[in-house]
Amino acid sequence: MIKRKIVAIGGGELNLLQTEVIDKRIIELTGKKNPKALFIPTASGDAEGYIDNFHKCYGQHFGCQTNTLNLIQDPPTLETITELVLNSDLIYVGGGNTYRMMKIWRRMQLDSILSEAASRGIVLSGLSAGAICWFRYGHSDSRSFSSNSEWDYIRVSGLGLINLTFCPHYHVEKRETSFANMIARKGGIGIACDNNAAIEIIGDKYRILTSISTAKAYKLFKHKGDTVISELQPQTDYSPLSKLLARGKSD
Repeated sequence: MIKRKIVAIGGGELNLLQTEVIDKRIIELTGKKNPKALFIPTASGDAEGYIDNFHKCYGQHFGCQTNTLNLIQDPPTLETITELVLNSDLIYVGGGNTYRMMKIWRRMQLDSILSEAASRGIVLSGLSAGAICWFRYGHSDSRSFSSNSEWDYIRVSGLGLINLTFCPHYHVEKRETSFANMIARKGGIGIACDNNAAIEIIGDKYRILTSISTAKAYKLFKHKGDTVISELQPQTDYSPLSKLLARGKSD
């Protein structure tokens, strides 16, 4: 029985409660009224303002018992990291530099701990970089954090819990052409989410969630040298994940 519970959000402002509908679903998936919510802000360099926003949103607004796992300065021991993660009801990973985040996680063995959390049914969630991390690959703007003004999007490796390539901020940051080209070059199945759209994966099923009516999600795959793009509709019921993982339209 697959226990994984993953909610990957394309983008949105946490402090403005733009993803409130999706955040409520993340909390609901724990099955608890006041769940223990752990924020991992590695991608933002453990930005204090981001941490404060999480505590205000998930703590004060939603009533979760919030905690933070800081890894940049004075990181905790492996034992403490393990205890923090595996004693949580939900994990929320913030946005930022995906490539740097994954490098730090692997060095500190957090990748293995989060994979264990997935197997235990702990809810795994996040936005942008915090959405990419759960998938095999992600369409990332990590090079934008460098001094190179001529940067381009890159494919980064995530934890590989789902064999898909995830693209956040799809229309907001005009990633359509770049992501389509990436799928055409590299192959695989791509999932793109606008800001305020998310993919929820429960065991071997999935559905699309949105917090505003204009937010969209898409599936991309390579066919005869071209990239085929189809819209994924928000739905109440779940669909088989196997259809999403197969080449071809999922409707």
